[in-house]
Amino acid sequence: MTRYDDLPLYEPEHKPRQWSDARRKRFRRTMAFIAGGLALLLVAGFGYVGFTYWHFSSGIHRIGGVVGDDKPGTAQNILLIGNDQRPANMTPEQYAELSTTDDGGSANTDTMILLHVPANGSSATLISFPRDSYVSIPGHGKGKLNAAYVYGMNDASGTADQKDAAGVKLLIKTIQNLTGLTVNHYVKVSLLSFYNIANSLGPVTVCLNNAVNDPYSGADFPAGVQKLDARQALQFVRQRHGLPNGDLDRAARQQYFLSMEAQQMLSAGTLLNPVKLNKVVGAVSSSLEMDDQLNLLSLATQLKGLKSGGIRSATIPLLPDPYATINGQSVVMIDYDALPDFMASVTGGKTAAQRVSEAKAADPSSVTVDVLNGAGTAGGSSTALATYKSLGFQTGQPTDAPASQQTTTVYFPKGDESQAKAVLAHLPGAAVAQSSDYEHVTVILGTDGKMPVGASDASSGGTSSGSGSSSSPSKSQAPAPSPSASTKNYNKTTCIN
Repeated sequence: MTRYDDLPLYEPEHKPRQWSDARRKRFRRTMAFIAGGLALLLVAGFGYVGFTYWHFSSGIHRIGGVVGDDKPGTAQNILLIGNDQRPANMTPEQYAELSTTDDGGSANTDTMILLHVPANGSSATLISFPRDSYVSIPGHGKGKLNAAYVYGMNDASGTADQKDAAGVKLLIKTIQNLTGLTVNHYVKVSLLSFYNIANSLGPVTVCLNNAVNDPYSGADFPAGVQKLDARQALQFVRQRHGLPNGDLDRAARQQYFLSMEAQQMLSAGTLLNPVKLNKVVGAVSSSLEMDDQLNLLSLATQLKGLKSGGIRSATIPLLPDPYATINGQSVVMIDYDALPDFMASVTGGKTAAQRVSEAKAADPSSVTVDVLNGAGTAGGSSTALATYKSLGFQTGQPTDAPASQQTTTVYFPKGDESQAKAVLAHLPGAAVAQSSDYEHVTVILGTDGKMPVGASDASSGGTSSGSGSSSSPSKSQAPAPSPSASTKNYNKTTCIN
């Protein structure tokens, strides 16, 4: 583009003529006309916004009976669902453009991202759930997270919408049980819908650490910064083969892509261009399915202060070596011990250690404590249980932990903070975590050598003696802090796998 300040200066050979009174009047009339036109454009702009919202909202496919009422002004958790289904009326040209086949695709939900929006709307966090996460699915035992939607559909009868609603409800229930959060709304998009949205927004800029060439997804990109059209964008978010971390890198790509598209959507180039905005609105609304309670205007008002840099991304915590084979299936193992504190960190809630510290210790006689030996030392759990029994606790049977553990940790079921505090008061320096794996407060002894102490030892250390005192542990006995959620802010300078 030519910059006018780069052009050579032009010096007129004659003096400019003086304006006549008539010319000045014409100029004033012209400026008045322009000012009036701008005012009309502003009025029309406000009307256009109203029309745009109506146009957008009316094009969305709504499904009822999935979630409860919308509560404007409160924190919102919106589940974003993507699956591989192809509409029955897709043309051969569309199949070719999407680099896929006409086999109908799969109803499995290969993309599951929870969008958390705090009450003040100043930020948003995209929390990804790997599709192969090994979870408990209500009514179906343990399985891959992406199967929950299909189980729900297959369990239901009725119309296509009713089966769809049942599938979404089971997926939402599974994620709610997993995270402890309430899912307020959901938005679902199919393979073709994703393509249509990406096509309406135009090329998106991405940066790759390494060149990729994946025949499964069709992704064939060099390393470095590049612009992707809609077809390439679809290949980009679908690739998992050939990436260092497989499906985990694919989840990161989806977060990255959503962040880049959000920045593009929030830019003045989209929002202040009525033609482009109308095209985007039409493509997006006709491509979405969502619950009938999601008030988009209210959500937009809540997010009015959101800037592109305020969008963070995170993935639920996984075990250090997360890949495993169970019943012949390759699955991803979640770090359930770290999950509650992770969710608290993302949503601004209190960690397990903070909640236990603030709780009033329960009377030992009302607390049942189990001890598992993860240290490998002979008689460790028996010795620890004997100490707790002498302090007035109800105790279980000595047991070995299923695996060795480095850090001695007090685990407690949700809501048992007071019981955990009573147990922790006699276990100086132990960590604490909430876990749904145990019925009672459970101590797993670690290789760090920490063991419970009796009443006199605990008193000399400044902790309660087991009498139900609400005094807090001393600094030397304070629960180990839990790590905060590892979130990322993607921008145009970020390169990923």
